[in-house]
Amino acid sequence: MASTGLQILGIVLTAGGLLSAIVSCILPLWKIKAFVGDNIVVAESYTEGLWSSCVIQSTGQRQCKDFDSMLALKQEQQAARALTVTSITVAILALFVSIIGAKCTNCIEENLFKAKIMLLAGTLFCISGLLFFIPVCWYANSIIRDFYDPQVLPSEKRELGLCLFLGWGAAGFLFIGGFLLCCSCEQAETDHTGRAPLPVASPPSYDKRDYV
Repeated sequence: MASTGLQILGIVLTAGGLLSAIVSCILPLWKIKAFVGDNIVVAESYTEGLWSSCVIQSTGQRQCKDFDSMLALKQEQQAARALTVTSITVAILALFVSIIGAKCTNCIEENLFKAKIMLLAGTLFCISGLLFFIPVCWYANSIIRDFYDPQVLPSEKRELGLCLFLGWGAAGFLFIGGFLLCCSCEQAETDHTGRAPLPVASPPSYDKRDYV
């Protein structure tokens, strides 16, 4: 019963992590314009994501534009695109696998096989969380490095956007949820009935002197 609760909790956490990862990947809020130096009072704000950039006027009007060329993007941005999409794809696959292997579903009857499937799903979720954690940290490090670089103009300095914090949370949910799914798996000694096998008694020993 406890393992069933861990599976439900793990699936809920990973589903929340997957949703957060999708939102973080789509929204253009990975970096925002830093108001430092002469940019304390400006008439517009600038935000940028993996797929587009937006200019927000002081009147509230927003204009967004997709990036024209993928090859013209920075290295961390290209890597972030590839890794986040791969992470989301792996997480979606793991979610379907976890539903098949969950104890509360009847897709498969054999408990031992379901435990192996759930172990696979938990491992995939952990990999997905790691794949999403790497580009978020890489992207954040690039923003911080440019912010403290004296050679970068104040008008070109950026700060950490909301999607980076959302991405860290998504990676944590995916990894923790996947770890819980792995912990909920039954032991390898469990037989197909779902019960631990009984210990085999050793045969009795006989003394030759009893037959003399």
